[in-house]
Amino acid sequence: SSAELKCSLCVVAIQALAEMNRWREVLSWVLQYYHIPEHLPPKVLELCILLYSKVREPQVMLEVGSSWLRDQSNKSLPEYSALLELYLLHVLLPLGLFERAEELVRGCDVFDSEQQLTFLGTICESRCQWTQREEVHSAAEEQEAAATETVLGALSQKLLTMLTLLRRALRSMSSHFYLLPYKTMLLATFLLYLVVVRLDPASPTSLPFIYKLVQLFRQAWAAVFSPIQRPPIQD
Repeated sequence: SSAELKCSLCVVAIQALAEMNRWREVLSWVLQYYHIPEHLPPKVLELCILLYSKVREPQVMLEVGSSWLRDQSNKSLPEYSALLELYLLHVLLPLGLFERAEELVRGCDVFDSEQQLTFLGTICESRCQWTQREEVHSAAEEQEAAATETVLGALSQKLLTMLTLLRRALRSMSSHFYLLPYKTMLLATFLLYLVVVRLDPASPTSLPFIYKLVQLFRQAWAAVFSPIQRPPIQD
């Protein structure tokens, strides 16, 4: 029939999109032809659930599968129980929706009491495994946070020690700098200027530069020291 042909073509298209790594387009592409989730054929819904479970995106099929399973006309299909089991194992349990899974099993008429107990046991086991993984993950995060805090504390202590040593060194250098005679400082600055500029002091052309250097040094001296603290300058 045309419905079977349409379903077969959709199955082929789903497989083709998955092989081309375009699995994100599968559900939207399928809904373009079936419009609402309740009208999806069981085979198409099965492939979509398995596909998004394989790529670890089961939340994509959460509402679609729920809408399909709530539809009264779908409950009479022979594939309903298999799709319900598939939805439980590949969508609800991987997402940690254990209460929703228990409500779905208890309210389902297609399962007998033995099947319900089996599924409820599977849900309980999955819940325990989920709790253990969460505890291990939380413990690992706490250990990582403690290790990071320890490392940061050690780095902060080292940085504080380095800053303290640097402050002491700067204080020592500044006090030593203040004790230097003015003529010694002027001579050292003058020699540094000669080394950097490579100026010949014996050349007449260098005299204006030397005079400017002396003037700049006087201005800097006047700007740094106040009139009270300024040591006497002797030419």
